[in-house]
Amino acid sequence: MIPYVDVFYTAPDGLTLHARDYNSAARELAPIVCLPGLTRNARDFEDLANRLAPTRRVIVAEQRGRGQSAYDPNPENYQPTIYVGDMIALLDHLALPLVAIIGTSLGGLMAMLMAASWPDRFAGIFLNDIGPQVAPEGIARIRDYIDRVPQVSGWDDAARDVQSLFGGSFPLYKAAEWQKMARALYRESADGVPMLDYDPAIAVVVKGSASAAPDLWPVFDRLPPLPLAVARGALSNILAADTLAEMRRRRPDLMVAEIADVGHVPMLDEAPARQLIERFLAAIDAKK
Repeated sequence: MIPYVDVFYTAPDGLTLHARDYNSAARELAPIVCLPGLTRNARDFEDLANRLAPTRRVIVAEQRGRGQSAYDPNPENYQPTIYVGDMIALLDHLALPLVAIIGTSLGGLMAMLMAASWPDRFAGIFLNDIGPQVAPEGIARIRDYIDRVPQVSGWDDAARDVQSLFGGSFPLYKAAEWQKMARALYRESADGVPMLDYDPAIAVVVKGSASAAPDLWPVFDRLPPLPLAVARGALSNILAADTLAEMRRRRPDLMVAEIADVGHVPMLDEAPARQLIERFLAAIDAKK
């Protein structure tokens, strides 16, 4: 395992946020900033960070209300525009003028918003099972489970819980994979009982917003001519195949991998995802 440094910094509104910083001494290659999905945290990127950090700096952010970042007393702040401001604050705190982003789901939406608004600060964008249009069935599914508070008494219960939620997305998973996913989504409380590692109040904005996700095609069309890649789970209910086809039409340079037998979201340890990440990083490094 590659060691990391815990970074705590202040958001524009004063909230204390957290990120992991792997191999901060690396200077030769562009740093990679990893942005997790809606209910996720830095543990989602442990394997990827350990693969990349021997040669380059990797920063894994935790959005407000997740992991070691503080919970927001105002649930209305759990929204992408606030998260984007938090991430720019993180880049400024670490004095990083140019980074590449690997963004999963919500993290990918944020990556597009950031690159479209601050094009000079980004060397490349990798979207993990997300695009400028989100399938309505995926939104409905998220709204069904985001505010639940499951009653689990141990890690076997937690593993069964994540399997009940995501079994359709990972039909080939065995017990070990479900245990690993449980330990990424849950944390151990002071009394040793697993609990979800995010603020349930993040559901306030998600469930209170319009039934359809915002149209981000104008944002996608404003993305600068930087290396751009997308990994799609072949079973995804978030990134539809026709949305990906339109992304490729609008950006012929788009690097793509579809991951068989996986839904939302690929773990990025699958062979096609690994190969795509290697192509993406090579494209970034070639533009140095």
